[in-house]
Amino acid sequence: MPRPRKPASPFRYFNSSPEVIRLVVMMYVRFPLSLRNVEDLLFERGIDLSYETVRFWWNRFGPLFAADIRRQRVSRMKGFKHWQWHLDEMYVKIGGEMHYLWRAVDHEGEVLESYVTKTRNKKAALAFIRKALKRHGTVETITTDGLRSYGAAMDELGNRNKQEMGRWMNNQAENSHLPFRRRERTMHRFRQMKSLQKFASVHASLYNHFNQERHLTDRQTYKERRSAALADWQSLAA
Repeated sequence: MPRPRKPASPFRYFNSSPEVIRLVVMMYVRFPLSLRNVEDLLFERGIDLSYETVRFWWNRFGPLFAADIRRQRVSRMKGFKHWQWHLDEMYVKIGGEMHYLWRAVDHEGEVLESYVTKTRNKKAALAFIRKALKRHGTVETITTDGLRSYGAAMDELGNRNKQEMGRWMNNQAENSHLPFRRRERTMHRFRQMKSLQKFASVHASLYNHFNQERHLTDRQTYKERRSAALADWQSLAA
């Protein structure tokens, strides 16, 4: 019986090592750095490459790493029955026009889904909720703000009884926007919907992977979790 073929390495056509590529993607997506900031920091470490290389690598490998992280986390988190989701939308300008970035966050601050639309009506809310439910499964409660599009969409899905609304109840989703806003300012906003969608999805996966809730744990536990997250990162697409 023939042996199954090993998947081809995504790094096979690149002269740089996978470790350097992973470092470049992590620095650009995770931290509020510009392309040229990453180029200068790498030069101080003895790695000489152009900022255009940084742009190419994050566009090529960022979605690949994010998909690998998402696949592992979704398979583990589907076992939890008592999920509480927080849904919210944020304004993002693209070429001077207002767009909306819908985000689903769970009760622990995990960013579950990101979805970009031009409107925030029932159709957009319905597509967003369906996408989140298809990927992450059922949920016990869904906390939203007062936007009526959520209620109309959940009426059509038949889960309106799971909706919760109230003052300050959706702070989990509101606070989750802050890391993305900091990153958006460094990038001087976005020019296309597809680039916003790509970066929002990649940024959410890396944020989930490296978010160790250091304010809730002691120093030793935080260091152990950080080391484990870095070790998992080094094994992506290996």
